[in-house]
Amino acid sequence: MNFTTRAFKEKRVLPGFGITMGLTLLYITFLVLIPVSMVFINSSQIGCEKFWEIVSNERVVASLKISFSTSLLAATVNTIFGLILAWVLERYTFPGKKIMDGFIDLPFALPTAVAGIALTTLYAQNGYIGKLFAPYGIKISYTPLGITLALIFISFPFVVRTVQPVLQNMEIEVEEAATSLGATRRQIFFKVILPELLPALITGFALAFARALGEYGSVVFISGNMPLRTEITPLLIRTKLEQYDYAGGTAIAAIMLILSFAMLFFINLFQWWAGNKHSTVRGE
Repeated sequence: MNFTTRAFKEKRVLPGFGITMGLTLLYITFLVLIPVSMVFINSSQIGCEKFWEIVSNERVVASLKISFSTSLLAATVNTIFGLILAWVLERYTFPGKKIMDGFIDLPFALPTAVAGIALTTLYAQNGYIGKLFAPYGIKISYTPLGITLALIFISFPFVVRTVQPVLQNMEIEVEEAATSLGATRRQIFFKVILPELLPALITGFALAFARALGEYGSVVFISGNMPLRTEITPLLIRTKLEQYDYAGGTAIAAIMLILSFAMLFFINLFQWWAGNKHSTVRGE
């Protein structure tokens, strides 16, 4: 062992790879793998035929479509406006900037049930905003549109908080160099800024999507819970459990976990591809 290796090991704050990896696997196993595996164990006891009969039910399929479509739409909207908001907070100075930055985390602190009641009151046909759209025949509460708005509200901090650190570390000199070389604003954004932000944007999108997909408290009030129309999958699972239909509830939860994992896997795969492509372009 040479002096450099010995000095490097002496400077380590945490113990070696074996101990930290063991603690990591133990932590993940007890907090994630065991609880998730119980869903599949319980659902497997009903048999494949019964499982397929439950998950292919018209009401279950409709709830999955509503949950996934509204969650994807909410995550997409938050990705666009989250980027804009993060850009404003990091690149400009204006009165009340710190207050605005603090407001972003309010959905994390606000109980979801309180958020759901507030949004329902606001967007109902006699609410402050809902009554403005009612004369045009536009209904917000108790529709997929209302569900999407609730999901946007509870998941929008994720994109902002993942993009902000990247913007903080970006060197403005690179943009100035591109400007001096004759690049337009559009070219600077798509060729210089966006490639740097893309991994963070994908991460924020994935977090917002996952958060919206599992949301219950804020949606249950504004959705109206109408089967085949505005019933979300988490609510259907709870309904099954309240009816002591544990097999049906775990089967729906299992198919939702499978679909969620598949989508998040492809999102992470795209993030890995984008990160490698960006590193190749930079010559790293």
